[in-house]
Amino acid sequence: MINLFEYQNKVEFEGSTSKLEGFLDEIWNKREKNSFYSDSDDDKIESQRFIQFLRNSNELKSNKYVGVIHFQGKKINLLPKIFFENERKYSIDEINQIQNHILWWLSYCRKIKFPSYNASLGSSKNDFFEVLIYLFSKYTRQLLNSSIYKQYEEVQRELPFIKGRLDSKTYIKENLSKGKWHKLNCIYDAFVLDNEFNKIIKYVTNLLFNATSSQDNKKYLREILFILDEVADSRATAEQCSRIQFNPMFGEFITVRDYCYLFLNNSISFNYKNDLNLFAFLLPMEYVFEDFIFGFIDKEIESISAKSQRSDVYLDENKIFNMKPDLWLKTNNKSVIADTKYKVVYSEENDPKKGVSQNDLYQMTAYAIRFNVDEVILFYPNTIRENQDRGSEIKVNDKLANNREIMIKAYQLPIINIQLLNQKLNTNTDLSELFKETKSELKEHIEKIIYQNN
Repeated sequence: MINLFEYQNKVEFEGSTSKLEGFLDEIWNKREKNSFYSDSDDDKIESQRFIQFLRNSNELKSNKYVGVIHFQGKKINLLPKIFFENERKYSIDEINQIQNHILWWLSYCRKIKFPSYNASLGSSKNDFFEVLIYLFSKYTRQLLNSSIYKQYEEVQRELPFIKGRLDSKTYIKENLSKGKWHKLNCIYDAFVLDNEFNKIIKYVTNLLFNATSSQDNKKYLREILFILDEVADSRATAEQCSRIQFNPMFGEFITVRDYCYLFLNNSISFNYKNDLNLFAFLLPMEYVFEDFIFGFIDKEIESISAKSQRSDVYLDENKIFNMKPDLWLKTNNKSVIADTKYKVVYSEENDPKKGVSQNDLYQMTAYAIRFNVDEVILFYPNTIRENQDRGSEIKVNDKLANNREIMIKAYQLPIINIQLLNQKLNTNTDLSELFKETKSELKEHIEKIIYQNN
């Protein structure tokens, strides 16, 4: 097992890296173009951006993605840089707990469509993707045991009687001309099991069955396939999945749909060279952090109204340069622009810049002027090395607006539960229970930041 932290450590790879790089290039080029895998600049790049390959030393170094790669019997964990400590040897339990943090963050992400969950972790796994498979397979199997999703779809069948309407063209060509006048080609709506959504579930289940190494997961997935045995095998895409809508009677299937979307949008699994199954599940961490903070405020703090990436304001009068701050926060008394910066910040007392980069300062000042607000907030994550948020404030005078004061404030948010890293994983504990204290601390911290000057 190889553990790589974003832009931090390097690990020697045993064997040739050319096949691994070729595999990652295929993933990069087959990724969903409408997903967060890439921005407009990355769309022009054909070579993968997941891992750096250091040719001279045959070493690997990760970029901005977190997740897991399975390649020729090797597992490569890509982990958040905020957990990295130089010279530290990470145990399996510590890797488990780091990956549980990622799962907790994902549970608040809205654009990633991470499904809600209310399940224990199951048997111990040192691969957060195996945990995802466990949550999906257990929930879906339990749901299908009590309720099968059916929907009306148009079908064409030969019947001994008229049902729906007669497909006269096919009837004349295929039956009447061949003496089978008593066989009627009918088109009608039927309440069927073999529908588009169940085909998506079956496709995803087969994909995961080939990817998982957990016998518990294989057992649950096999039972899902048994229940859906009469459903036709058909390839599915994330775009298909996003179009599926449910009436209130089938509301419980929304979670299954969101799991399927999550896997299809971020997972690539296919046979490559001699039927060797390869697999990758990768997420850009800067996007996860932004979406987590928005989702957390939106879900947990009722007194603050949050809007993600407001885009109706331009820097120039010709409306060419669009401005998109990560968050627009409103309370009863004020509006605040906030931007998430997934950076490791060390706020030393003698640092004149107070941990804020010059580019960030320029960007926040432009936001304040164009959105006509006096206060802009930068949200950074805490790290295992810097867990105490000292906070910092920078004052800017806008001389074009009668020396109006603009306050730019930077804070580290407590999104890490450091105590968990020193605990053995209790597989009977819900993921939400693991972060109960962290949730309360983060909520209190954000409320204090927003309301302190009201």
